[in-house]
Amino acid sequence: MALAERQRWPLWLPVLLGAGAGLYFAWPAEPPVWLGWALALLSGASAVVAVRSHQAWARAGLALVAALTLGFGAAKLREARVAAPVLEKPMVAHLTGRIVALDWGQSGLRIILDQVRSGRLPDPPARVRLLVFARIGATGFAYGAPTPVPLARPLHLWERLPILIEDLRAGLTRRIRAELPESQGAIASAIITGERGGIAPEDEAALRDAGLAHVLAIAGLHMALVGAGLFWLARALLAAVPVLALSYPIKKWAALLALAGAGFYIVISGGAPSALRAFVMLAMMLLAVLLDRPALSMRSLGLAAAILLLARPEAVTEPGFQMSFAAVAGLVAVAEWEAGRPRLARHGWLYRHLRGIALTSLVASLATTPFALFYFGRATHYAVLGNLMAMPVMGLVTMPAAALSVAAMPFGLEHLPLRAMGWSIGWMLRLGGFVSGLPGAVTMTPAFPLSALVLVSLGGLWVLLWRRRWRWLGLAPLLAGMVVAWNAPKPDLLVGGDAQTVALRGTDGRLDFPLPPKDRFAASRWLLRDGDARDWPDAVGEPSLRCDGWGCVSVLKGRRVALALRPEALQEDCARADIVISAWPASSCTGPLVLDGPRIAAEGGYAVTLSPLHVIGVNGWRGARPWTHVAQRLRQ
Repeated sequence: MALAERQRWPLWLPVLLGAGAGLYFAWPAEPPVWLGWALALLSGASAVVAVRSHQAWARAGLALVAALTLGFGAAKLREARVAAPVLEKPMVAHLTGRIVALDWGQSGLRIILDQVRSGRLPDPPARVRLLVFARIGATGFAYGAPTPVPLARPLHLWERLPILIEDLRAGLTRRIRAELPESQGAIASAIITGERGGIAPEDEAALRDAGLAHVLAIAGLHMALVGAGLFWLARALLAAVPVLALSYPIKKWAALLALAGAGFYIVISGGAPSALRAFVMLAMMLLAVLLDRPALSMRSLGLAAAILLLARPEAVTEPGFQMSFAAVAGLVAVAEWEAGRPRLARHGWLYRHLRGIALTSLVASLATTPFALFYFGRATHYAVLGNLMAMPVMGLVTMPAAALSVAAMPFGLEHLPLRAMGWSIGWMLRLGGFVSGLPGAVTMTPAFPLSALVLVSLGGLWVLLWRRRWRWLGLAPLLAGMVVAWNAPKPDLLVGGDAQTVALRGTDGRLDFPLPPKDRFAASRWLLRDGDARDWPDAVGEPSLRCDGWGCVSVLKGRRVALALRPEALQEDCARADIVISAWPASSCTGPLVLDGPRIAAEGGYAVTLSPLHVIGVNGWRGARPWTHVAQRLRQ
């Protein structure tokens, strides 16, 4: 059966590349650079031998080795290329650097610096206020307004160009927010320039719970509307001129214009990873039009994924990458299935349009649900309804108005297009509030292990990528992953890195805090990952806990747990408890499991399962990697 589907084998290339990169990120310790080069060479050699082999199974096996080793080697070499110092601990320092980008956050405007210099940092970070694998070394805040200083040297053209682009984006964002109020302006700027800071939390939550969170991040929807809209408009205008329509390949001209327009959209939107993913996928489809190939195919999707994984292997760990490609793969598979069925010519255009929106929303929701549950611990149940009501407005009003407003801004005529865009955003916000308020709109789910997600993903890919009946064998790992997720054990005890934020699983099966947590962010995340919708103040206290001025004691699953609040309580706790938690050093304790201040600080926190007793440290789980503090300490 596998030989009968040889034409589908290339579709597994991005899967194997991602698996190789995933193995690199799952490695417990950082491999040496020479291993990355060795695997890259092994990949090339395997590929050459595979091409020259005359045996189909030999070619398949060698291609598998080549893809896996290439994915691992590319991830390691990418790490070596972007490696930069990381600030290990909080500090106050005077920094001098070049502003390369502006970031609108919930609390206001933030700046991103490179070429950082500081007297307190002999080896300063490459950048400040960025993310891992973007050479991020530190994040922080300023005590006062920044002071401009002269440039150390004149900037070259390739250094001025990014700054000019950021100035353009900042100018667009200012004009949008000056025209539209509050969340409307923030969402409009998110759609046009990618600057989504300033959206009211309640509005963002309503859109998320209504299944409309994808509106806020420039990704496949936005790029498809821009690219398809420009392609349709350009082709219609060219077709209106008979001499052009009859004598020239206007379809290919329209594809080139759509590609150029999408490229400009990437520039003004900031080139976020989700936007770049969508642009690459769109470019593959438009390139297929130029080469007289099917525009929407699994091959173009696989090629786009392979290109992205080779350029940014870390994308395999990003929820956006996983969810976007899962959704598009599901949609392409359904499109392939629909292509073999009779067309719905007997139905009107409205029915076909609504059916298309409903089917697209349903397939995308089903494909992305496992990832939404794994990363965010929540599933939305009315996403189809929300998209069915919102997408016509998004496609017919929001995105055309956005394009018109950008085109009109050089002439100062953006008022009316932005007002139309604001009206459509207001409609989506009201719709989001209605749908998210329906009974049972959202389900909170506890965290489950990565192995479950891997099993579900492999099973889903097996079903989507193959065409013959053996594709249904993929249901076995898919169901196995669901069983693993359902039966995932929950920790009985959580200890934060400050040694003072502690949660115990009470007799009702929920996490409770003996005392108000010091690290409230961590406490909120613990409840969220436990599938608990309570706010942390509602989880303080538990009937089985006994607390006084010296500490708290509880018996969980036959084990006595003591939380020492004062160093004087350590002697009694060490003598009577099975597990002792203390913010102070407790080196004198020898019998019980002791999690004291120095040990907790070194490990960054703990998760403890009591039956059987199993202790997991945060840093031990993360491993000694360049992006963790563990690796930084090991180098010192």
